[in-house]
Formats: sequence, C-alpha cells, structure tokens
Amino acid sequence: MPRLSEQYSTLSHLECPKCGAHHDAAVVQGTCECGSPLLARYDLDAARGMSPAGRAPTLWRYHEVLPVSVESAVVSLGEGMTPLLPLPVHGKRIGVPDLWMKDEGLVPTGSFKARGAAVGVSRAAELGVRGIAMPTNGNAGAAWALYAARAGIRSLIAMPVDAPVITRAECVAAGAELYLVDGLISHAGALIRAALAKRPDYQDVSTLKEPYRIEGKKTMGYEIVEQLGMRAPDVLLYPTGGGVGLIGIHKALEEMRALGWLTPETRLVAVQAEGCRPIVDAWEAGEQESTAPAAPTTIAFGINVPKPLGDFLILRALAETSGTAVAVSDAELLAAQRELAADEGAFVCPEGAACFAALIRLRESGWLRGDERVVVLNTGTGVKYPDTVRVDVPTIPADGALPDPV
Repeated sequence: MPRLSEQYSTLSHLECPKCGAHHDAAVVQGTCECGSPLLARYDLDAARGMSPAGRAPTLWRYHEVLPVSVESAVVSLGEGMTPLLPLPVHGKRIGVPDLWMKDEGLVPTGSFKARGAAVGVSRAAELGVRGIAMPTNGNAGAAWALYAARAGIRSLIAMPVDAPVITRAECVAAGAELYLVDGLISHAGALIRAALAKRPDYQDVSTLKEPYRIEGKKTMGYEIVEQLGMRAPDVLLYPTGGGVGLIGIHKALEEMRALGWLTPETRLVAVQAEGCRPIVDAWEAGEQESTAPAAPTTIAFGINVPKPLGDFLILRALAETSGTAVAVSDAELLAAQRELAADEGAFVCPEGAACFAALIRLRESGWLRGDERVVVLNTGTGVKYPDTVRVDVPTIPADGALPDPV
C-alpha cells in the first residue's frame, strides 16, 4: 500500500451536505437516503503537496483531488486547460475593463459537459458499471455518450425534441441508445428512471444523481486560479441550469483554501434566463430551495432546468460568497452574443451570452464597481447553436459583382 502522499487520488469518502451522513466511496453511489446529492471528500492534508506545474495540460493535472484511484483507470479525450481569455475591448465598452472569459467551447464535445463526463465515466467504469443512463438538454448527453464509448460501456440517453440537433448526432455517432421526448428534461428524467428499473447494470448519471460529475466541473475553478497566477478572481459569472459547475467551482475554491493556495473570496453569480429563473426567484425571496416555474422556456436551452436537484447548494454558494443571482431576457442574451463576437471575435453559446448580458445589468446597478477582476464562464461553442444568429445576407449572381464600398 503506497503512502498517502504517493496516492494518485486522496479520495476518502462521500458526504451528504444536507444531513452530514458519510457514504462509502468504494462502491457505486447515487444520492443520500435523505434525497440530497453526495459530495466527494479528500484527505487534503495528504494532497497539500500537490503541484500541477509541469504536468500534462488536462484536468487530470489535479488528480490528487479527483476520485479515480489509479491513472490506468482514467478515460480521457484530452479535456481541460481551456483558454482564459482577456476581453479588453468588450470589457472597456461595458465598464468592466478587467474582464476575462474561460472558454469551454474548446474542450472535447464542444462544451464544458466533457469535464463531468470524463471524471464521471472514468469512476463509473472503475467501479464496474456496465452502462450509464441520463436525461439531458443535449450537451451533457452527447458528452457522456462519447466518453462511455471511449470507456467501452453502454449509454441510454433521453432528450427533449427541441434539444440542439448536433447533440443528437453526437449521441448516435457514439452508438448511444437515444430517445427524443416531446416535453422538458423533467419528462425525459421520468422516462429514464422508469427504464432503469429494468436495467440493473446501468447507473443513473442524471445531474447530481451521482457524485463525480461535479468533480470534473470543479476543475474549472482550479484552472482559473492557476491561470491567474494562483489568484482567485473577484467575481465569477456562471450560467445556471442544474448549477453543477457553480457548485463545483465553489467546492474547488474551498479546497484550495484548505490546501493553502489562496485566501481571497470570489463572489459567485448565478445567471438565468427570464423564462426559467427558479434560482433567481428563490434568491430574491430569501428561500433555501427553489420552486419550478409553471411553463419554463428560453432559447438558452442548457439553462432551461425548472427545478435543480442541487438548488440548495447553489443558493448556499451564493450566500457564502456574498454573490447574487440575475435573470436576463432572450433578447438581451442574443444581443450580447452578437456584441461579444463583433468586439472580440468570440462566438459563444447562448448560455455563456446570458452571462455577458448579466454583466451589463450588474454594472448599471452598481453591484459591480468596475474595478473588479471578473471571469465569465462560456460553457460551450456557439457553433452548436446556429439558430441563435439569424443570417439574412444578399445573394449575388455568379456573373454579378459585389457592391462598391460605402
């Protein structure tokens, strides 16, 4: 048995953040008996000497605080260490000159969902899972299906019929068993739960129904701090549907403080769409859990989640970091998407665009002073959502000529 300081992972147990119960991390786990998601806990004293410098530029550079026990069990497509881009032109125009974007559009599968899939599939396969099953708004299902193929295990995916078309193609290409549902992700979830009763060798990997997706997502926090020279940003905006990334980044910041890496606090901002704003409504009402809206709808499909399972963890993260929650309209986020592309050449997904629209709201309200270092999470590439940009340009005959310059 190697000494703790030599272990690939320092994972010690799983913990319920609601009732405090501990669970065995060496077996497949879902949620706690009380219904809460479980969080992975590590021997951070043993991980204190972790030094990612010089390691391969993937999220596995932080393997001591990830749950996979041996390197040979890692299932990877090279995910992680996405660019942290300064946005000086756009930042100056909206009054946030020290503005940065963590661009998750450059990871495998084109969205940050690859992080959770890489770690979740790796750990599932290591524990002997033969198949994974999940409802999805598109990108998560595509990512988990592709990583399941990489790991040699099966995948069962259900997504709303309105999900981005490209995500269907990714699932089919990966050999997933895919079904479209005439409804919302909650309806897809009910179908998956019913199907799992007849598939005992499959694991339910729905958002926060297994403990390791959040571990992959938290590496965004580790990377941002490392890329800023071991400094945390003052403010971080995150497009919030299920909220796993926001919960994960909050967890990462707490772990880094325990490791002695940093002390400054980062104010976290949950950004939602006006058409689906359960977290914003709960935050403004001072509630500890959210209530699903009656008819949720938004063009930012990835954040159209009526009732996040981890809503209490999202709201807790906002409270503990003196953060806030903001909702923007579809018109605002579409305008922000176009403005950012024109200013900086960055074509972001509509969920990421919602954060740039929220920045304007926060600056105008005075919540942002303008001297903070601000990081926005762009969770995917805009090319996955071609319908968000209306293309109406002139067609020139083959024997015609382009107009003279204005």
